[in-house]
Amino acid sequence: MNKKRTTLKDIANVLNISTAAVSKALNDDTRISVKTKKAVKQVAKELNYQPNHLASALRKGKSNLVGVIVPRTNSNFFSSVVENMEGVLNKAGYNIIITQSNESFEKECKNIDALLYTQVDGIIASMANETVDLSYYEKIKSNGIPLILFDRGENDLNVDYVGIDDYQSSHMIVDHLVGQGCKRIAHIGGYRRTRIFNNRIRGYVDAIKKHHLPPDEELLIESGLTLDDGRLQIENLLSLKNRPDAVYVASDYAALGALQVLKEKGIRVPQDIKLVGFGNEPFTSLVTPTITSISQHSAQIGRLAAETFLGYVEKEVVEQKLNKLILNSELIIRESSK
Repeated sequence: MNKKRTTLKDIANVLNISTAAVSKALNDDTRISVKTKKAVKQVAKELNYQPNHLASALRKGKSNLVGVIVPRTNSNFFSSVVENMEGVLNKAGYNIIITQSNESFEKECKNIDALLYTQVDGIIASMANETVDLSYYEKIKSNGIPLILFDRGENDLNVDYVGIDDYQSSHMIVDHLVGQGCKRIAHIGGYRRTRIFNNRIRGYVDAIKKHHLPPDEELLIESGLTLDDGRLQIENLLSLKNRPDAVYVASDYAALGALQVLKEKGIRVPQDIKLVGFGNEPFTSLVTPTITSISQHSAQIGRLAAETFLGYVEKEVVEQKLNKLILNSELIIRESSK
């Protein structure tokens, strides 16, 4: 099989015309006759010609591509954000390139390099859990490319951000559990180095104080929030001399892991321990018992992130500053916390 890429020159040689004429014909230039256009397009099809979009982007200074970076694609939240983002961008004539970091800083850096090499017109990203060094994100800004962050971002970058109020979400959850009679509420959170999880931890701590409940460092755990983390950390909480009567988990996947262990040990949910997750993943309404969770309004976040990028399209010079679009979250109360 011949893997050599067909070029404009190959088409020109077949028809004995100039490469400039071929290019104009493929772009439906009015200066080229209908007969020539038809012949060029027929030969291009026969030779399986594919336009070099990267070269075109370099010539025009515009690729009509937007890079998207997500921590993972197997999450309903991120897939919903991307789906709604793409809908808005497609209508405006843009296509998206989706990359995932798998929560790895190293992979995230490689993704950014690849997107910059592809000459994307903008990047919309949610940071990996491992990311502390912001130099690669600063590189995006230094290239004059609009950078929009969603769900996970850092104020220090001074760019647009779209997400929910994570601090207030924790208050909402603790308020609900206290209202259900809980007095010893544990929190399986993410790592404080990630802004959204730090905000959820701060919200939890302040809400515990607000309700005059005794603070207990044993009840606050940082983790990677995977399903396995949920299983491991609920085991740690159950091993305490004084067990919690409620557990707020900062991810539905980790909450599912916790629920599995509780059921395996014959601990009744919600009678013995109440459980709340975060993210409103589809499975939260399908498991038994159904899991109370926070809805993050993923569809709206996706649309707003795309619209924010489009606001920069006509600007010759991109001058970004910290501009937060913060949405109110919603607590979906289900069987696990009633």
